[in-house]
Amino acid sequence: MADGWTDTRHRSLINFLVYCPRGMVFVKSVDASEIVKSTNNLFKLFDEVVTWVGPKNIVHMVTDNASNYVSAGKLLCEKYKTISWSPCAAHCLNLVLQDMGSMPHVDNLKNRASKVTVFIYNHVALIAWLRNRPGWTDIVRPGATRFATTFLSFGSIHVHKHDLQALVTSKFFVDNRLARESKAKEAVAIILDNSFWDDINVLVKISSPLIRLLRIVDSDQRPAIGYVYEGMHRARLGIKKIFRMRKHLYKPYTSIIKNRWDKHLRKDLHAAAYWLNPAFQYDEENFCRKPAVNMAVLDYIGKKYDGDKEKVIKETQYFRDRLGSFDRDLALSTSKTTHPDEWWKLWGADAPNLQKLAIRILSQTSASSGCERCWSLFDQIHTKRRNRLEHQRLNDLVFVHHNLRLKHRLYNKKFNFDPIDYASIDKTDFWVFVEEEDPYLNYEELENAIYEEGAYPASAEPSSNMEESVDDSSDNEGIDLGTFGQPIGPPPGFSGNDDEHENFDDFDDL
Repeated sequence: MADGWTDTRHRSLINFLVYCPRGMVFVKSVDASEIVKSTNNLFKLFDEVVTWVGPKNIVHMVTDNASNYVSAGKLLCEKYKTISWSPCAAHCLNLVLQDMGSMPHVDNLKNRASKVTVFIYNHVALIAWLRNRPGWTDIVRPGATRFATTFLSFGSIHVHKHDLQALVTSKFFVDNRLARESKAKEAVAIILDNSFWDDINVLVKISSPLIRLLRIVDSDQRPAIGYVYEGMHRARLGIKKIFRMRKHLYKPYTSIIKNRWDKHLRKDLHAAAYWLNPAFQYDEENFCRKPAVNMAVLDYIGKKYDGDKEKVIKETQYFRDRLGSFDRDLALSTSKTTHPDEWWKLWGADAPNLQKLAIRILSQTSASSGCERCWSLFDQIHTKRRNRLEHQRLNDLVFVHHNLRLKHRLYNKKFNFDPIDYASIDKTDFWVFVEEEDPYLNYEELENAIYEEGAYPASAEPSSNMEESVDDSSDNEGIDLGTFGQPIGPPPGFSGNDDEHENFDDFDDL
């Protein structure tokens, strides 16, 4: 996994990690300020890391979506025929939500919601009154989370609807001089506007399937690549359900998903992972049997598999038709209750070549967001004025401490043997907000390790100034979906009528 970022000194840093079912390993962080703009130089950097890890040990490389990373990834795949490349699925989903957030009616609603939260949090007396309400939790505001901030904010403010309405109609507020201010009157008008809450409700439901899928792909606890293909379909289906299958209402949103899927995530690897996932392969009612899916699997085997291709193709028939070891009733009943890679270890004995390939594919992550979790550490270190560590020394320290923390985390964590809950992706009820876990490393710990040796880098001098499928129709009763978000303009990147391409990838038009 590779992800780039720019620190406060305007250096372009790229963090490299290796993901496997046993956890993540931090490799290094490279100061790529001089090479990041060149595709060839970036490719050489990727090649160096691949050589260090070992090409035979790598199945899949995940980077961010920048054009130079895309080009470098393609060059890497040309050199190493068995390695696949794809952009970060979490970033792609974030782009989907950003595209939706830029639609005029969504942007207008975001501005109105912002006026409410700014007004509340700018007055201590108001927030103090709200905090005395039973069960009150602070409103999630934009910028507080890594992804999907706008829609998370919508969900949070909707949860507080009755508390906010109780505030602005209370004697405490009405008698307060704040109530006579123009900004207060504007906020009150928004809070008491039923159409505002109806629109918030619909947008939260639209984003719910995408948020659920985002949480699946963003987790580093279980490999999720086997669920990306189905997850995108279910997210799109969930949005259609909200609008009761009325095409003119759901089309602006589902088109955004389709455009991003076609541009970023339509990869043979994702189709192969879908096809090899027994939870989907043995779901007779819902499995996609379109030729394009099957061809993507064959293309992946033809291009990426370096063993006996004929044997693997023959063994796909055993898996598809449930022959040999796949024929057991227990194999079928555990297909949806066991992690896909673990399922193959248990039941793939009669297809040893395909078993090995399936385990390698289904053990892959689909997101590079794990790299981002050490950004905070680097940012803390680089922003301290007293820090004058050279990048290489810093990199060595982070390598040791970050991997010790990862090892400690792996040792102490309770392994979750439950399968990924893909069936809940198209649910459109409200999600639960979860606080993000603390970063692996803390600045004070690393700083102590840096300075306890009593040495400074040669280039620095000591300074004296050291500073989850449900029927959603009942939830939408009373909401005029026909007027929601009117007028609805075309989504970003939507180039007109794509009715003939309405089928999501190779799934039936639901």
